[in-house]
Amino acid sequence: MYLSEVELNEPVKVQKLYAEGKIKERLLSLGFTTGAVILPIRRGPNNNLTVYVVRGVMIALRIEEAQKIEVVREAVKLCG
Repeated sequence: MYLSEVELNEPVKVQKLYAEGKIKERLLSLGFTTGAVILPIRRGPNNNLTVYVVRGVMIALRIEEAQKIEVVREAVKLCG
């Protein structure tokens, strides 16, 4: 499943990035690395923008970016 498909307040872990080039560099620098826990907390108008908590930081991604991040649902403990 992709990050864009995850329900709000459902913690997931990053499995793989399908982005390339500058978008991949940006996602990695923001903390979207393999095994990172991500929690979607808020959606914007038209569901085009979603705010995620990654490594204790809130980050907004467009749906096009979230569709490039493969995630898995797991029972995870959020640290904060």
